[in-house]
Amino acid sequence: MSGRQPLPPPEPPKPTRPPFKRGGFQGGGKRKRDDGNGNGNGPGLPTDRDNVNGYVPPPSKGPRPKKQRKEKKEGDDADKPKQTPPPPLTAEEKRAKFKAKKQKAKENNKNNSQKHPNAVNEADLDYDLALNRSFSRMDAALSAAYLARQTKRYGADLSEIELADLSVPIGAFVDSSPYEKDRTLENLADFLEDMAPITETGKPGSKGKGKQILHTAPEAKGAPHTIVVTGAGQRAADLVRAVRAFGTKNNAVAKLFAKHIKLAEAVEFLGKHRTGLAVGTPARLIDLLESGALSVAHLRRIVVDASHIDQKKRGVLDMSDTVLPVMKWLSRPEIKARYNTGEAEREEEKPKDAPKPISILLY
Repeated sequence: MSGRQPLPPPEPPKPTRPPFKRGGFQGGGKRKRDDGNGNGNGPGLPTDRDNVNGYVPPPSKGPRPKKQRKEKKEGDDADKPKQTPPPPLTAEEKRAKFKAKKQKAKENNKNNSQKHPNAVNEADLDYDLALNRSFSRMDAALSAAYLARQTKRYGADLSEIELADLSVPIGAFVDSSPYEKDRTLENLADFLEDMAPITETGKPGSKGKGKQILHTAPEAKGAPHTIVVTGAGQRAADLVRAVRAFGTKNNAVAKLFAKHIKLAEAVEFLGKHRTGLAVGTPARLIDLLESGALSVAHLRRIVVDASHIDQKKRGVLDMSDTVLPVMKWLSRPEIKARYNTGEAEREEEKPKDAPKPISILLY
């Protein structure tokens, strides 16, 4: 016998499977089942593959019905009126419309002023003189209420404690409503002469007495008795020219604002001159007070330039960037401690060296 081993018997052939294509069976697409009528949209007859493990496919819902379009009937557009643009207004119609709008605004402002006596009335705005005449009617109570309202309006982000710190008592304001002249630059000196005796003694005085008070200056340098507060440097320069008549060799009018005047120059001026009157903006006044160059030891009156308005009908108390700085200056601890709170105090209870009170005037 040879050493060869017999070959193993051949393996039986494996059953063949139908070719499988990605995306469906032969022919491509999804497999469709016959609905029994030769169509491929029904569930079809169950096959051996469907009957595996007792699985029965759910019945098909069939094709989705098409949405029927609404037929457009003849005459539908004819029933609707065609909108034509209005004709342009003539020059006379534009003027009449503008006058009616302006008259309606005046009536609304008049109604608001009746509801709120301290509100600004449109009729009080004098555009020729750039004045808001409503301040000429305000007494001490209305002046305090107006400043409190404007502070709360433009200080909406402040807390109740911060608003209380910016408050000013009613007793600090002086009733300047008896002054009947227009509150312009030309009449500022006359206004100060009329109000100076009232803030000194509490009673009206003669014309010469007020002029004499304003022509003098304290012995201490950089310690004015009158400070005029405004919102902008250009306006402050105009106010300085209006009160320049009170300036003398021993009574200089100080320019305490940032328009062409540096802080170091203002500090040097206050350190060398006796100053009776000063005109400034709130931010510069606070800086000089904190640096020690400006003293309020002899201060008797603060005049707020409230009546002047710009081309947008706004005054120093009608803008957010000026109202809060003015109130911060009026509520400084050194000044607020000397306001008259309205409570009557006997003269014998006051110390002899007590500083005199400070008054606020709205011009």
